[in-house]
Amino acid sequence: MSLSAANPQMSTAFDIRWPDGEAEPPATPLVFASPHSGRLYPDDMNPALDPLCIRRTEDARVDDLVGEGPVLGAPLIRALTARAYLDVNRDPAELDPRLFSEALPADARTLSPRVAAGLGVVARVASGGAEIYDRRLSLAEGLGRIARVHQPYHDALSRLLARARRAHGFAVLIDWHSMPATAAPGVDFVLGDRFGAACSPALTGAVEKILAEAGYRTARNSPFAGGYTTEHYGRPHHRTHALQVEINRGLYLDEARLETTADFERLRGDLGGIIARLVAADWRRLLAH
Repeated sequence: MSLSAANPQMSTAFDIRWPDGEAEPPATPLVFASPHSGRLYPDDMNPALDPLCIRRTEDARVDDLVGEGPVLGAPLIRALTARAYLDVNRDPAELDPRLFSEALPADARTLSPRVAAGLGVVARVASGGAEIYDRRLSLAEGLGRIARVHQPYHDALSRLLARARRAHGFAVLIDWHSMPATAAPGVDFVLGDRFGAACSPALTGAVEKILAEAGYRTARNSPFAGGYTTEHYGRPHHRTHALQVEINRGLYLDEARLETTADFERLRGDLGGIIARLVAADWRRLLAH
């Protein structure tokens, strides 16, 4: 099994799936994001690990699971580059001193819990804690990845949210992820709102209710309360609400082989119905309370 290669000078850090016939103003304040479903591995990565082990860090096929978003009116931005190369759901200052061969900038967040786990903006380890590289990276390599992938992705996401705010007075960001089946036994979806700091309780409650009515079990903020995207953009008092949604991979994926199961289409259909309800919701009324 080989990694999908990409030219390191690529301009394909992300793409945006727009609603058909998209026109101004946007029909909904909703913006969807899939930061970890990227499957491109630039040639300059040169990992030491087995490709399948590295690919288990992906939120495999999440972008396809929520593909009805653009069809129903919500634009979807998705990272195309794999998170093992550069993780757009990390603070760009989260640099791991154990990974780089040179001293890091003074403002590097070397003590963050994610860096301590080897999962900074440039990951040092893959699933199970295996070291991705058999060498140290130069600081120029890391900063180059941030400039080519992280910055363009977040510039585009910021523009999408600003566009929604201009049209509707506020923006609602749903950041879609997947989690190992062992991460939250008995739970189908984990909703992360930074313990209420990243969005109105009405947003978390509405998504929770819609999922429950579709027959799914949910949890809030445990074990995932939301990553950099949720924390960075979730500013209810500044008219942007952000919610991270983690999907249990056991619902649709053979995690050992990274192949979808027979339940994939059923889940995608259910999510289409859930997304339709989200798009149709009266967010102005809901978020006013």
